[in-house]
Amino acid sequence: MKDDIQDILSGKSKVKHHHLIQTTCSYLKRSQGSGSMAEKQQQNKEQEAKKLILFADQNNLWVENINLDNYVSQGAEQKVFLKDGATVLKLNDSIYYTSWVDYFHNLLLNNLFFPDTAYNLLGFYKDQDVVYAVVEQPFVKATEKTDLSKVKIFMENNGFLNTKNHDYYNEELCVILEDLHDENVLTQNGMLYFIDTVFYIVSPQ
Repeated sequence: MKDDIQDILSGKSKVKHHHLIQTTCSYLKRSQGSGSMAEKQQQNKEQEAKKLILFADQNNLWVENINLDNYVSQGAEQKVFLKDGATVLKLNDSIYYTSWVDYFHNLLLNNLFFPDTAYNLLGFYKDQDVVYAVVEQPFVKATEKTDLSKVKIFMENNGFLNTKNHDYYNEELCVILEDLHDENVLTQNGMLYFIDTVFYIVSPQ
């Protein structure tokens, strides 16, 4: 599984809705140029945003048809709009991540672990000086309040141990999954749906 994750992040393997996410990652990684890993990790996100603007310009990836009247909610990391009865659009500025590449890796990991709520990267949206990734995701209507003890059992059964509050870590895979509270994990007809994930790949401890 660990090798599968690395192949997906490097673009060698596929997951649901992989194409544009992996293409964007490859573009940003190529534009980083030479330098140490530490230098690349410290890349200025403002410079990354400029590269995303150029990438969107070159590939006609600006999403213009967002109906702002269909606003649903907004958190620290994203704005959510109802697209139709089946999907939502999420505008994310990658604030939870040190780089845009890390954000796109989160999308790929979500689509690997939770294909029922896979993100489809449609393109980008710019509001004043802020660049947002525009992703489409299946709309999940909760039918009952999520029992967080069931989330913990589910995660433990899949190799993720609870580290604190709503955060989990899989030591074998070196994957952190954070913020699994009852607004980010919904329950529909007894089934758990992970609608907002925050994945990180970390070095072995």
